[in-house]
Parts: sequence; structure tokens; C-alpha cells
Amino acid sequence: MRSFGSKYRTLSKEVAQAGLLVVISAPSGGGKTTILRKVLELGRGEFRYSVSATTRPRRHNEIDGHDYYFISLDEFHRKRVDGEFVEWAEVHGNYYATPKQHISEWLADGRLVLSDLDVKGGLAVKQHFGDSALLIFVKPPSLESLVERLRNRDTESQSEIDKRLQRFPAELEMADLYDHQCVNDDLDETTKHVLDIINGHYCLS
Repeated sequence: MRSFGSKYRTLSKEVAQAGLLVVISAPSGGGKTTILRKVLELGRGEFRYSVSATTRPRRHNEIDGHDYYFISLDEFHRKRVDGEFVEWAEVHGNYYATPKQHISEWLADGRLVLSDLDVKGGLAVKQHFGDSALLIFVKPPSLESLVERLRNRDTESQSEIDKRLQRFPAELEMADLYDHQCVNDDLDETTKHVLDIINGHYCLS
């Protein structure tokens, strides 16, 4: 597994133990959700998962409140105007957002909060939370492997896959602003590496 250095300083224990928000980002099909779930399984009681809100239709294997909060467009805009989101974006014609309340409460309580966002969302979270946010970008081993993963999960049409692939070069460029990057060529090794990165910023022992 290949890895890249950090672009931001490591948090002090005093800051880290006040709470840390870890954002895991990757291109669509890059494995960020699977890695995040494995990290949650291996983590201790401090770990919390920040569920995003979206206006896109729920897929057959998704659970409302677990995978996403599936809300209407009207409700989304009301919450946005009321300042209930840390960040929001329109992606492929649907809206996504990070609810603010639980994250702020968990960080104040010294929890480690995990979130999976696209790169724009991750950078917006970093701007909002500063050194209380740690950004990790997961790269696929190759463009070919990414295409294969998108096709194998069988959740998008070919036109939707093409749209996601068009974002890949821009996502890689923005990933240079992340704290850490790693390449997901082995799921277990990548999960271990992500945990090692987190442990370097937040005392898990």
C-alpha cells in the first residue's frame, strides 16, 4: 500500500482529546464507505458516525437514518436557510449536506467522529472546524480499477458512471489539500493505515 505525507501539523493531545472529526473521502467507487464501516467496527466507544442528509432517492439496500437522512428538497432548503448544515453541495443533480448539531455535540464531548464526504465537502468541513478536523483521501490503485468497482456495484447507469468518472481528475487535484492520502489496493491494509493515521492525531489507547 502506498502512502503520502501529511500537509498539516499533528494535533496536540490536548486539542485532540477535545474531540476529532475524521473525514474520509474518495472518488465514487473508491471504497470510502466500506473503509469507514470497518474502522467503526474496529473502533472503541468514542467513535460516532456523522450521517449525511441527501435529497437523492433511497437505494433498495439503504436505511434512512443509517446510510443517509433522506429528505425532500423543500426540507433540505429549509434546513440550509436555518443554518443546520456545516456544508452542502449539489452533486449529479441531487443535494447533500452535513448536519451540524450532532457533530458539535460529539466534539464538545471529546468523541471521535467519522464522516464520509466528497472532497469539496471535506475541505468545507476543514474550513469550519479547523484543526478539530482531519481529512484522509483514499485513492483507487488505478482508473481501471475504479471503473470496475463502479460497474460491479450495479447501482448506477452507464451515464451516471461516466459523470462520476469525469470528476476524478478534479478530485485528485483537490486531494492535495488533504492532511493525508493513501491508496486502497488492499481493504484490510488500507483500514489499518487509516486507523494508524487517526491514532497519530487522537489517542485511541
